[in-house]
Amino acid sequence: MKELVRSLPWRAEAADQPESLLSREWLVTNGLGGYASGTLAGVLTRRYHGLLIAALEAPYGRRVMLPDVAESIKENGDVIDISGEETASDTLRLHGSKYLTEFRLEGGLPTWRFEISGVVLEKRLVLLHGQNTVHVTYRLLHGDRTLSLRLRPSLQFRPHEAPVSTPLHEPLIVTAIADEYEFSPAREDPALRMKVIGSSPGFTFDQRHIQQILYRIEESRGYESHGDLWSPGYFHVELSPEANEATLIASTEEWYIIRALSPAEALAAERKRRQALLAKADLKAKTGMGAELVLAADQFVITPRGRSQDVARAHASGDEIRTIIAGYHWFTDWGRDTMISLEGLTLNTGRDVEAGWILRTFAYYIRDGLIPNMFPERENEGLYHTADATLWFFHALDRYMEHCNDRITLALLLPKLRDIIDHHLRGTRFGIGVDPRDGLLRQGQKDYQLTWMDAKVDDWVVTPRRGKAVEINALWYNALRLLEQWEREESGEAAAMPYSEHAERARRSFNEHFWYEEGAYLYDIVDGESGGNDPALRPNQLFSFSLRYPVLDESRWERVLHVCQEKLLTPFGLRSLAPGSPEYKPKYYGDLRSRDAAYHQGTVWAWLIGPFINCWLRVHPGDRKGARRLLEGFSTELDRFGIGTIAEIFDAEEPYQSRGCIAQAWSVAEVLRCWVETAE
Repeated sequence: MKELVRSLPWRAEAADQPESLLSREWLVTNGLGGYASGTLAGVLTRRYHGLLIAALEAPYGRRVMLPDVAESIKENGDVIDISGEETASDTLRLHGSKYLTEFRLEGGLPTWRFEISGVVLEKRLVLLHGQNTVHVTYRLLHGDRTLSLRLRPSLQFRPHEAPVSTPLHEPLIVTAIADEYEFSPAREDPALRMKVIGSSPGFTFDQRHIQQILYRIEESRGYESHGDLWSPGYFHVELSPEANEATLIASTEEWYIIRALSPAEALAAERKRRQALLAKADLKAKTGMGAELVLAADQFVITPRGRSQDVARAHASGDEIRTIIAGYHWFTDWGRDTMISLEGLTLNTGRDVEAGWILRTFAYYIRDGLIPNMFPERENEGLYHTADATLWFFHALDRYMEHCNDRITLALLLPKLRDIIDHHLRGTRFGIGVDPRDGLLRQGQKDYQLTWMDAKVDDWVVTPRRGKAVEINALWYNALRLLEQWEREESGEAAAMPYSEHAERARRSFNEHFWYEEGAYLYDIVDGESGGNDPALRPNQLFSFSLRYPVLDESRWERVLHVCQEKLLTPFGLRSLAPGSPEYKPKYYGDLRSRDAAYHQGTVWAWLIGPFINCWLRVHPGDRKGARRLLEGFSTELDRFGIGTIAEIFDAEEPYQSRGCIAQAWSVAEVLRCWVETAE
């Protein structure tokens, strides 16, 4: 199978666009939640940047272990800095912009090419799957002389979400045996193990305290933006036409694991793994943007480190544990995001078995009729403040059953599904419960944000949406109809009848109460906190006819689609609020309070293109070409911001700047799902 390559030549742009090396980022993950990520230039602009952010057992969580490696070449007594020394000024730290000629993703793996005084040097980074191990390999592609390559690692050992100003652990404990080195802040803490493989390798102890590095994105987001790094010295290794390759290895694994694979074997194994991902993906996703998104999807499906009890339970029943990281760099696994993303990330990519593992893992955590909203970093127990994640669980199971028809898993989960519906009918946590007067689902509790529009700053819930939210009731109706269907298939008509009655009542009430005649669309909230209805024009109404069982009368579908297309649709998804609304914000920027004030008040969300396309195909059956055109903007997104992936959000107006996470699970999942669905 031909390897996917996304190439970004650089030299022609360097003179007038140096900033694009800082604004575009790469990401590689290890299947555990750990990752490596940075700017194309190599400049650290986020607290999350580094060549090894390890996913460690609780209570450590994800830790920045190896933020940076400064690279230089020594020849005839002269030292040429390929990447530049670390300084407080990121303008001086434009690593490699002087020598960089190309950045590529080869099968999703980042590769840089440098030209230095007649020498062509290539750098490739590989994270070993299922390990906290990084290989950075340097290869002399052109040059007829021997060079001494110097690699100076900078270390930090802090939680990846901690401020960059977190004090360094000094002095570090350093252990050296032969050509293998260990660095640790304390005896009981995880150590970073490092070595270089190549011709005439060595290490020179030359400690440096690199002070007050500026992290420009942290500064723009209103966070601590200056921090220190520590370097114990530098590795050196020779590159020549005869011995043209050298690899720096850094890992938190034990030495016997680190030594198990040579750099060549590790690269071959990772390439083979990625080719296997493409081979088993949906036929419609094996080429073009679809194939790139299959590799992007792989970044989010992980085996979480630290949940030993989950692993024990899964193994006891013959399962493995899997979950979905909601976004990189800062999200953990979220119930809502997981259930919305399940089809695109696993079922369209041929990972049906893992989809079943994910569903059964989350089913274990059902409490009082709710699945967890999220699992916090470095903790094993989930938080349950969500009104919709549990209803999305029904949707995810429906998509799984459509693809796999796994009646064993359905039978296993049916008692839990009944329990969920019973809790919602009686009422459960956070004011979530059915109003006995009309059969609609209401939700809301002071100081909590329970829908997907969940921004909160201190005690300020930006969009509380307490009352009867339109998408919550669309999901509620869908869940009732799905359980009715499954009960009928498994147990017969009598078992299905109660859910049918609840669904029919909810449908009648929904169409009676949610239709906003003046605007020819749906209220976002009815029976709100003040007793009124909210006519804010938001995309949430699309779920009323995008799901398996549409709750909205068919006669109204076209009008709702039209107004959403006219007011909300952009090339990168849908606005979260229509322009002209009093709370509308066209840009997402500034400190946390400013950003969260805009998060769901106009900001474009890529994942919403999924329900819009579902609705489009319901109103225009068979118009796959028209639906496919709605995805065209995302092809340009793969070259900007997060290379080869899709961002979380975008500004609401041109040029629709990418914002938030550089790689978001439901963005990738929904675009990939729609790519498959709209294929001719």
